[in-house]
Amino acid sequence: MKRFWLFFLMASWFSTAYAWPDKPVTLLVPFPPGGSTDLIARTLAPKLQEKLGGSFIIENKAGATGTIGAGVVARAAPDGHTLLVSSLGPYVIAPHLLGKVPYDALKDFEYISVAVQAPNVLVVPAASPHKSMTDVMAYQKANPNKMTFASSGNGSSDHLTAELFWLQTGTTGIHVPYKGGGPVMIDLLGGQVDSSFMNINTAMPQIIAGKLRALSITSAKRSPLLPQVPTLEELGINEANVTSWQAVAAPRGLPADIKTRLHAAVVNALNDSQVKPKLLELGFEIVANTPEQFTAFQAAEFVRWKKLIEARNIKPD
Repeated sequence: MKRFWLFFLMASWFSTAYAWPDKPVTLLVPFPPGGSTDLIARTLAPKLQEKLGGSFIIENKAGATGTIGAGVVARAAPDGHTLLVSSLGPYVIAPHLLGKVPYDALKDFEYISVAVQAPNVLVVPAASPHKSMTDVMAYQKANPNKMTFASSGNGSSDHLTAELFWLQTGTTGIHVPYKGGGPVMIDLLGGQVDSSFMNINTAMPQIIAGKLRALSITSAKRSPLLPQVPTLEELGINEANVTSWQAVAAPRGLPADIKTRLHAAVVNALNDSQVKPKLLELGFEIVANTPEQFTAFQAAEFVRWKKLIEARNIKPD
């Protein structure tokens, strides 16, 4: 009798895993439509549907710097029909910034893959007197707490990049937080703020148009999109490399077979001949790492941003 029930349970499990997806799969984006994370989710959805069958839909559930949507996924059934597509914020920043979030970032998710990453680039208006990072450094040392650095919000990657920059160079500036990247761009172009460590995807159109000047980039090596722009490391500023990244996760307890199939489909989608060139053109770097690599990376990033947020006493408001 015991053997029968064991066989029955195993058969049921294999049948469920094999049938997946047998109902619509929700890719939950914990931010409003139109941003980089939303773009990645909408790029992945049709390719996942093509490779796995079924129906993949996008749901935007914004609020509390992405933690509301992340909490919804953490509490969802771990059957492969609810997935989280998010930037680094809910995974490694918000738990330290907000103090209390509706999930445990280290325990409540199955990490599938970091899909893409993109560095930040320090930009100034075209009319700025700062022509290089040498100019910026000299100005900051001669004028502490005078140069303004705009960000899309407290605890955002552009804000934390500025904090790392100040920490590593022993300089200080004025952080000007906005509610989103759109208002930052408007005031930066208008000269109301001096600079921003803006995501390369957001900055590139205005750099190409000649309205913004790129002074340095936060990647380990120069970007092929901006080969003339030096990295911070080249300028002797170490441990300030920052990449904004988007990744796919599922609720803890996702069956191993579904996890394997989902990971393979995500990697194939990112490397698809119709997808990869477009992402690279926008400034994204394809990561497509393994669940094990993502898990280790998430843990390291979790510790890194915790230390910075505590050391700099960064608050959400």
